[in-house]
Amino acid sequence: MSLPRIAVDAMGGDEGVRVMIEGAALARRRHDRFKFLLVGDEPRIKAALEKHPNLRASSEILHTEGVISGEDKPSQALRRAKSTSMGLAIEAVKAGDAGAAVSAGNTGALMAISKLALRTMPGIDRPALAALLPTLEDHDLVMLDLGANAECDARNLVQFAIMGAAYARVATGRDQPRVRLLNIGTEETKGTEMLRDAAAMLKASASDLSMSFDGFTEADKLGHGDMDVVVTDGFSGNVALKAVEGTARFVADLLRRGFSSSLRSKIGFLISKPATELLKHHLDPNNHNGAVFLGLNGIVVKSHGGANAAGVANAVAVTARLLEENVTERISADLARLGGTSLRKPKVQEESA
Repeated sequence: MSLPRIAVDAMGGDEGVRVMIEGAALARRRHDRFKFLLVGDEPRIKAALEKHPNLRASSEILHTEGVISGEDKPSQALRRAKSTSMGLAIEAVKAGDAGAAVSAGNTGALMAISKLALRTMPGIDRPALAALLPTLEDHDLVMLDLGANAECDARNLVQFAIMGAAYARVATGRDQPRVRLLNIGTEETKGTEMLRDAAAMLKASASDLSMSFDGFTEADKLGHGDMDVVVTDGFSGNVALKAVEGTARFVADLLRRGFSSSLRSKIGFLISKPATELLKHHLDPNNHNGAVFLGLNGIVVKSHGGANAAGVANAVAVTARLLEENVTERISADLARLGGTSLRKPKVQEESA
């Protein structure tokens, strides 16, 4: 049985058609149930498909020459959406012609077009951008929001926690994902009033939610593997993500320089190659590529603009898994259990505020 087909913005990303088609082809070779709607310049897509007959046989092309660039503002992208590869890929999800969309294009534009076309789910005020980060344990960490909402209130953070927990149950298989709020300390008195309010709401709602709320965490604990979901506002989340990515590149570059500095170092590299290869795999962002906009009436996945074919294939695999596991329906079910009433501050807090 095949999955609903995935709409691919073939023009997005730093290299556009070549990498997007190669990535989709790689995903198709790994999972033969995948079917695609490839959106973009038809002659260029057809030329790229010549090397990938397996993908060609499982794909349909939707032609458009319009492309949203990395420099386009969201307002500009919205005006041209229905004539661009990104906009038409999302429109295919709205119309039911595809089950989900993948794009490596402009993040702000993708967010704006997706939100306008698909709208937010009932019970969700704002969608959030969630991604998987590597940890020291055998599971990844779901982190959100990573940039969709620079400013949030406590209610937004609680909704992010519900959506992140639903995603984590898909990604980790854990029935009760361990959820924490990102803060400047782990003590209950630390952080802004917004964070303390969100913590109180989550604690009060714990019995109604399929999650374990474990309070606050700090950014240096993200990779420890003792939690499954970390929730924050989009500004802090994006800063934390860029710091993690920068540190990973720093460590990789430092090791490369160290191992090439002398003959003795090169011999040391050969001896430690299995360990360094494991580290390289763990730190390679292509192996964790594919961030999803949670909270929309449809699945939209953002691939990193600089991802290689393996990275795009990973984003496609994330998309397919979200489709297969019905993550949107899971979020709806969790929200229905709350009924909206549990997203208020506990009375004790309101009186002491």
